Amino acid sequence: MIPGHLTPPYRFIAFDVETANRNAHSICQVGLACVDDWGQIDNFSLLVDPAEPFSDFNTQLHGIDAATVRHAPQFPQLIAALAPLMAQQPIVQHSRFDQRAVEAACGWHGLDVPPLHWVDSVTIARRAWPEFKGNGGHGLGHLKKALSLQFQHHDAGEDARAAAQVVLCAEAKTGRSFVEILAKQGAKSPQSWRPTAAYYEPFE
Repeated sequence: MIPGHLTPPYRFIAFDVETANRNAHSICQVGLACVDDWGQIDNFSLLVDPAEPFSDFNTQLHGIDAATVRHAPQFPQLIAALAPLMAQQPIVQHSRFDQRAVEAACGWHGLDVPPLHWVDSVTIARRAWPEFKGNGGHGLGHLKKALSLQFQHHDAGEDARAAAQVVLCAEAKTGRSFVEILAKQGAKSPQSWRPTAAYYEPFE
């Protein structure tokens, strides 16, 4: 299920999900972009059978339907395979929907939520490009144009890679690591940092 060439731990992994319908737990695709210490990205995506109906709206967004996921694993098998990889480094999401979806899917299937360390690349983008507030915003759609990113929106693998690129671009612009960009004044030093919600400002 997971590509055999991966070499964790990474500096961070960007993560994205697509859902079958309006229910956050109805994950039908996940994408991961694994970023090493040199900024190289190992990118892959996996289909998931949500065992739920697909809405026409969601299928029109991402192109995935029941036939597409007919032979895909369901969420319990997927998260059992991914959690050991994901737990080894911070997990970047662009907005907090992806974390909510994983937690909702775990709850729906009666599973414990894996102890993952989530980081929000929207917050990183806001701090790197404050001039975008009220001037296009910090969503992937605008950042794609503003930062000249090349990706296909609403594909989990592509969106995960885009979130990783946002972090790398923010680091290049500010001259600071994403840890330093996120750290509040008075927080632990980046050398001893482990990502927890206490280190971040509330999501707006």
